[in-house]
This record gives sequence, structure tokens and C-alpha cells, in this order.
Amino acid sequence: MNRRLTLSLFSVICLIFSLAGCQKSADEQATSDTTSPAPEAGASGAKRAEPRRAPESRPVVIPQDTEITVVLDSTLGSKTSTPGQTFTATVQAPVEVEGKVAIPKGARASGTVKDAKAAGRFKGGAVLSLTLTSIEIEGKEHSIQTTDASQVSKGKGKRTAVLVGGGAAGGAGIGALAGGGKGAAIGALVGAAAGAGGAGLTGNRDITLPAETALSFKLLQPLEVKIRR
Repeated sequence: MNRRLTLSLFSVICLIFSLAGCQKSADEQATSDTTSPAPEAGASGAKRAEPRRAPESRPVVIPQDTEITVVLDSTLGSKTSTPGQTFTATVQAPVEVEGKVAIPKGARASGTVKDAKAAGRFKGGAVLSLTLTSIEIEGKEHSIQTTDASQVSKGKGKRTAVLVGGGAAGGAGIGALAGGGKGAAIGALVGAAAGAGGAGLTGNRDITLPAETALSFKLLQPLEVKIRR
């Protein structure tokens, strides 16, 4: 009888230890699960895409004598404009350096009227002289110096318009007015400028350059700008 009781007590003790061991193992497993790092997103374990870097800019130099062609935003005239008056224009064609666009089409440009005389105040004719003073590239304004675009009407009754280059460039011809009215074009010419009879002149020989008139200027000094790589 005592032997049976002893065996029964021993069996109960063994069962208690066995249950305690199972509970400890379960607790350790639960702790391991909660402390283990979460897997990376994506079933394939692929690395997350790195954020794109903003395009870097690098400086380039636009050489002296580079031609910049712009179209006027508003009408200018020998009779209506005054010396020192500012005007705005839009770059008509992109300027490239080392195969990259240094001055994009549509860039904003500013200039001044260097001289304006109505007909009868300048040897019987009229004069209108313009130059560019600044250009905006990638939101930054750059001061520039350019040749002048000057137009002169000569002689009483002679309806001839001539563009001559001025400034430190030595007087290279800029171009001749090719047609009257809105959108009239002025082509660039190197050397003495040629005239186009009657174009851009009013009945009293005054000079008028309508909005959208195209004019070409040349840089008198190199211009450093930053472009995207």
C-alpha cells in the first residue's frame, strides 16, 4: 500500500515538472518571436529603391561673339521711344555650348534703348538703337553686354532702313529689316548692313519695330552660366 502511494506521488511530481518545462519553452518561444526583427517589405527581399538625386549643375562659358536672337515683346519706335527706356524680349532660338543648351528658347531678356530720334532731328532722318543688358537663365538673371542693333533712315524722301552694329565690337553689321508689320524679321549680317526699301518706316520716315520683331545681338564678353548635367 505504501509502495503504491509512493509511486503515485512520484508520478504526480513528474507530471508537475513536465508541465512546468512545457510552459517555460512556450514562454521562451513567444519572447523570441516578439524580439526578432520584422522582415523587409517585399516577398522577394529586394532592396528598397534609393531616392533620386536632384540634377547637378555645372558652369559653362558662353564665348564672346556668340549670337543671341530675340523677339521684342512690345513695339519700339524712333518717335515713340526714348533713350534709356527699357524693353523686354524673348529668346527665339536656343544657344548651345559643348552640345548642351546654355540659353534655352523662351528665356527672358531685357534691354535698353540707347538712342531714339524722330525723323527731322537727325540729318532729316530717324535713328533707333537698342542693346541687350540682361538675360534670365534657370531663374537667375545674368548681366550681359552686347552689340547694338541700330536702324537709321537716310535722306529726305528716301525710305531706306539700315541696321548697323555699334559699341566695342567695332561696328559689325547686325542685319536689315526684312518686312513690315507684326512679326517682321531682322536677319543677322556680318559686315556692312544692307537696307530694305520702305520696310519698317512710316510716311514721315520714322522707324517702327513692331512686337515680335526678331533682332540678333552678339556678346561683347564671355558669359558664365550654370546648366544641368
